[in-house]
Amino acid sequence: MNWLFKEEPTHYSFDAFAKDRKAVWSGVRNPVAQRHLRLVKKGDLVFYYHTGNEKAVVGVAKASRDAYPDPSDKSGKAHVVDIVPVEKLARPVTL
Repeated sequence: MNWLFKEEPTHYSFDAFAKDRKAVWSGVRNPVAQRHLRLVKKGDLVFYYHTGNEKAVVGVAKASRDAYPDPSDKSGKAHVVDIVPVEKLARPVTL
């Protein structure tokens, strides 16, 4: 399956993510977004979307493991996903 993960580029740009070579996608608290996040499986592709002024998909990542419970969430309701960069797009794709 393919997913769209959005991030403010001033907070965590695709370039910063690529430099880190991996990230834990956490901090998602919206119940609908969490319901979808729980469905992410290892190998799923992720379109990395910059919000703010860019409003474009700027890169592709993939899930390096299935979604799992957020260790920092005492309620046990929130999940997180480990992702790794695949490629930065030569030209951003606006939606």
